[in-house]
Amino acid sequence: MEQRFPWKIEHLREHTAVLDGSLAPTKLLINATYLNSSLKMWKKGHIWIYCNRIVYVGDKLPENTKNTEITDLTDKWVVPGYIEPHVHPFQLYNPQSFAEYASQSGTTTFISDNLMMLLLNNKKKALPFIQQFKKSSLSFYWWARLDAQTEISNEQELFTNGEIRQWLADPSVLLAGELTSWPKLADGDDMILSWMQEARIQYKRVEGHLPGASEKTIAKMTLLGVTGDHEAMTGDEAWTRLEQGLAVTLRHSSIRPDLPKLIQELKEKGLQSFDSLMMTTDGSTPSFYRDGVMDRLIQIALDSGVDPIEAYHMATYSIAKYYRLEFMQGMIATGRQATLNVLSSADCPTPESVLSKGQWVKKEGERTPFIEQPDWSLIPPLELEWELTDEDLQFSMPFGIEMVNNVITKPYSINSDTSVDELHRESDESFLMLIDRNGKWKICTVIKGFVQNLGAIGSSFSNTGDLLFIGKSKKDIQTAFSRIQNLQGGIVLVDKGEVLHEIPLTIGGIMSREPMEIVMNAEETLREIVRERGYSHGDPVYTLLFLSSTHLPYVRITQKGLYDVKKKTVLFPTIMR
Repeated sequence: MEQRFPWKIEHLREHTAVLDGSLAPTKLLINATYLNSSLKMWKKGHIWIYCNRIVYVGDKLPENTKNTEITDLTDKWVVPGYIEPHVHPFQLYNPQSFAEYASQSGTTTFISDNLMMLLLNNKKKALPFIQQFKKSSLSFYWWARLDAQTEISNEQELFTNGEIRQWLADPSVLLAGELTSWPKLADGDDMILSWMQEARIQYKRVEGHLPGASEKTIAKMTLLGVTGDHEAMTGDEAWTRLEQGLAVTLRHSSIRPDLPKLIQELKEKGLQSFDSLMMTTDGSTPSFYRDGVMDRLIQIALDSGVDPIEAYHMATYSIAKYYRLEFMQGMIATGRQATLNVLSSADCPTPESVLSKGQWVKKEGERTPFIEQPDWSLIPPLELEWELTDEDLQFSMPFGIEMVNNVITKPYSINSDTSVDELHRESDESFLMLIDRNGKWKICTVIKGFVQNLGAIGSSFSNTGDLLFIGKSKKDIQTAFSRIQNLQGGIVLVDKGEVLHEIPLTIGGIMSREPMEIVMNAEETLREIVRERGYSHGDPVYTLLFLSSTHLPYVRITQKGLYDVKKKTVLFPTIMR
């Protein structure tokens, strides 16, 4: 129980000794206006901290302040550290780089997707790998995925009964899901249902993934054990989820920036309280975070007329209470972790100073260096010990994929000659290939509506962890492959033999080791280049990720082949090399 309750008996005796005056607090924040979440009021008082725990909040001052660091917060406002309840910590960045960046704007607790940890590690090593984050000065919690959200060749080996139950038993795992495989559940998959029951027995939440679901479907999922959902795209959809007893997380992300609309429509429907609501950025791509993380969402809520206490609670106390963490964090009260944000005013949620587990990670606008880093060498590198040959680049499939928007695709009949070395630059058709990272299989088709004038984009960043290539030129595709091979993973843009841009992704071929700011700049350059070359959608990184994601309609390119999501059938299988 190291993370869920980190204090041993001797620690607890020390904490009470601070109250008695025989020990001095390590930090003392005096004259603060702080948010008391139990009373739902702003209160004035003093906050005593011993190491990483709040030992008292109230009007009294300690008798013993020997060697105590005292900070006067007169005219300052103090709120709990912000919690991101739905993180996909692998959108080019990695869990540590994202968390370090987010901490500077007050987000210090992260409830994160474990999918890439499963795909990139040997399954027996994935859970031990995330244990490293328990030592961090920030707070990391995790999901237990029940499915891969794509058709992969070894899903039954990866998501075994024993492995799922082991994840659900871990104290740092707070939920099962997100449940992108809910159609299988609805169709009678009792193994998924048994895992959901296990999650509930372990007092864990079950996060749905129910875009566009009807009231009846939502009710059915609630009966089967789903406890919350983040996929509402309108106020009506959020309202229906609330009516059926689900917790609702309002989303504002790079592909679904819906928060202002959701709040306005819920207010128009007469919502009296925001207590059952949370907020998330839902694993946005790097440059979306230029303006902040959860502080940005709180500001949107404030600007939309939400009461300030409720706005802060949607990013703190409401999340902690839902995930049964309020005994330790999400509020400023005796006995909780010393994780809080110091603000210049109640209507400015971006903090001047940030305290996490009793450590200043930002003090009066200055960043405090981080020293902890997970051992990334535990994730096997992407070593491509094979070559992409001319024979691999055969595109003879009669059906291709047409992009409807960033992430929605549909099938279409290919009429162009794909035996040529390069497709016409005037058309919006490009070669499309998914090839096994171990070089065992491939599938080749055509994608319509991605770009018009780009030789190739090659990417080891994909939902399956395999290599994805899109482009006009077969030679440029080979050049992109060679560069990814040399980088040991990355996204590479090539045209007419020239490498235009690259983003090295040296953690398993999926994540960068670089700080968040560097990854942001690299992603923004990628966006600019593909837009100049004809990409007309909003988020090319999510396009690369979701081309294999079978939780979205209508046709996907997967490890099993070209896949019809609605019919749950493989239209054309992958070919062994």
